[in-house]
Amino acid sequence: MTDLQIVVALFIVIFMLNVLPAFAPPTWTTMSFIGLAVPDDKYILLSIVAAIAATSGRIVLAKFSRALVRRRLLSEEARRNVDAIRTGIERQPVLTFGTLLGYSLSPLPSNYLFIAYGLTSLPIAFLSLPFFVGRLASYAFWMRTASTVGDWLDVDWFESAPYFVAYYLSSQLLLVPVIYAFTRIDWRALFGERRLKWLERSKSGDDRPPLDEPDRS
Repeated sequence: MTDLQIVVALFIVIFMLNVLPAFAPPTWTTMSFIGLAVPDDKYILLSIVAAIAATSGRIVLAKFSRALVRRRLLSEEARRNVDAIRTGIERQPVLTFGTLLGYSLSPLPSNYLFIAYGLTSLPIAFLSLPFFVGRLASYAFWMRTASTVGDWLDVDWFESAPYFVAYYLSSQLLLVPVIYAFTRIDWRALFGERRLKWLERSKSGDDRPPLDEPDRS
């Protein structure tokens, strides 16, 4: 394959992995696999392409979350609750940016983050910049590390596959409980009173959200 074909194929694969809400291999493991197979001099270019593709895919995922879950499934009470996050973030934008950047540098799953973020009324662009920077740095790190360790231990991608599979399965099993907990935490109490509280369920059944809420992303 030519360099252009490799770049296009990588973009498509990473984009698709990051659009999926669940059951997709973590992108950092994919980049680690690639690091075991490609020459060292290409890891910067491939990391940039992968970071752009991952960010684009996660933006689409967040928009789907907002359109399908927030507008169709969340009650009005739940929407008001998660929107309290906006107040807390706007009060501490630098701390929030740093926290998001730190999260993006880690190998923690980002599908939780973008699905949950899409449930709020926050601009999706606010999350995209630190995510891109963090993923660019982390992908370059994982590719370079995998290549170095592979050469040092004489390990190929096939021999390392069971470890990546174990991480993948354990992370995906947490998706539903994590997103459920996100919608049930009382964010107004957390930001306003600095205490963790479980949101009480409303007894009324007529607080469903309207279907034509404008997109604020």
